[in-house]
Amino acid sequence: MRPVLCNYYVTYRCNATCSFCDIWERPSPLVDLADVTQNLDDLRRLGVRVIDFTGGEPLLHPQLPDLLALAKERGFLTTVTTNGLLYPKRAKQLAGLVDLLHFSIDSSVPEEHNASRGVRCFDKLMASIETALALGEHPDLLFTVTNDNVHRLPEIYEHISYPNRLLLILNPLFAYNDLGGTLRAEVMQTMQAFARKPYTYLNPAFLSLRQAGGNDPAAPVCKAVSTSVVISPFNELVLPCYHLGLETLPINGGLYDLWHSDAVAHHRAMEGRHAACAGCTINCYFEPSFATSPGTPYFWQSLPSKVRYGWTKFLVQRLRTKVRGPRTAQLPDFDGPAFPAGDGASEMIDLPVLR
Repeated sequence: MRPVLCNYYVTYRCNATCSFCDIWERPSPLVDLADVTQNLDDLRRLGVRVIDFTGGEPLLHPQLPDLLALAKERGFLTTVTTNGLLYPKRAKQLAGLVDLLHFSIDSSVPEEHNASRGVRCFDKLMASIETALALGEHPDLLFTVTNDNVHRLPEIYEHISYPNRLLLILNPLFAYNDLGGTLRAEVMQTMQAFARKPYTYLNPAFLSLRQAGGNDPAAPVCKAVSTSVVISPFNELVLPCYHLGLETLPINGGLYDLWHSDAVAHHRAMEGRHAACAGCTINCYFEPSFATSPGTPYFWQSLPSKVRYGWTKFLVQRLRTKVRGPRTAQLPDFDGPAFPAGDGASEMIDLPVLR
């Protein structure tokens, strides 16, 4: 099986300190443009179709537009998820280079969103929506659903997502490294019912996996190694996945050969079978795992939602933009006490570049 996705960590650094994530705690350089160029060529040879430039906060990389342009020149589908702090400043540089642009949102209440992110960023998120629409972009809103914020789902949809015809992605919380957690049954029922609305996306197989107790090492569903190439800011291949990270292999300009090495073959044979893989529900690995497993019910559960997402994203939204052009955002007035934290903009500089 050829990998379909590359999770390319351009840096682990972040200008937020989200409570459900620990990536921002890791020291990290920035990826080097020459390394990315070589790796993208090898990823193309391997058959990868989607490059997710991720982090940390990917917009902290001053050469992100160049990285995206390199990927687009090679025919990759590109995706970036951002907290929005830097997007208004960098939006024009990124315009037209990101096929799947995601803005993270945790609540419709500014102080709740800011508390979740650890910085005052709700106002920048709203500014990001305004800026993106004015440029003719159509970002998705990525809502990580928890037991504590599920009640904000209707408000986000009715006041932010649907009036602007932006897709609302319902991203169920997962657990790793003593972070995150599990979802109550009634929360998953709420998500499943809500996902029937237009301009929403939920992969129902995510919920089925949780109801089944997550990945079973005796009969693994996970295909993290087969489907996903994970590259660190240190120009290393991370195996079997970022979150487990049992081994890192230096790439040294030879990603294609490394991918066909015995070391990677071992991790491929063991994917989903490690003791630590028991109960895993990490969405970013099961999305491609389900999509490449037609012999499982998860594939058929996923398929309608993915077709619906693709129809809305690549036909409906683009047609609306072509007919109506750039839009003015329709956002309510948000009032609330300021969260006592900086906006993180100074994190844009003074990061080492890996040589």
